Amino acid sequence: MYYLLLAVAIIAEIIATSLLKASQGFTKLLPGAGCVLFYVICYYTFSKAINGIDLGIAYATWCGVGIVATAIIAWIIFGQKLSPAGIAGLILIVAGCVILNLFGTPGQG
Repeated sequence: MYYLLLAVAIIAEIIATSLLKASQGFTKLLPGAGCVLFYVICYYTFSKAINGIDLGIAYATWCGVGIVATAIIAWIIFGQKLSPAGIAGLILIVAGCVILNLFGTPGQG
């Protein structure tokens, strides 16, 4: 259940961040309002998720998945590019999240 809440928080954060870009600095009403709504959903569900997941693991997972997914969305939807070093960085983020989830909590790894 807590990981489902974390997944909802991650998805809401990715949508909110994409809408933030689309709002063009909150000059477009609908994307701006959607951004705020999805950030509220994101933080609410994240606050519930950390009731059952260690904060460090939940936050690292939330950030890591959000960074990678947002970079992919920026590439596909907004036409932004990543350098080879940037791609390597994303791979390291994913590796760090996997390691933290597998071995990050003493006694559970």
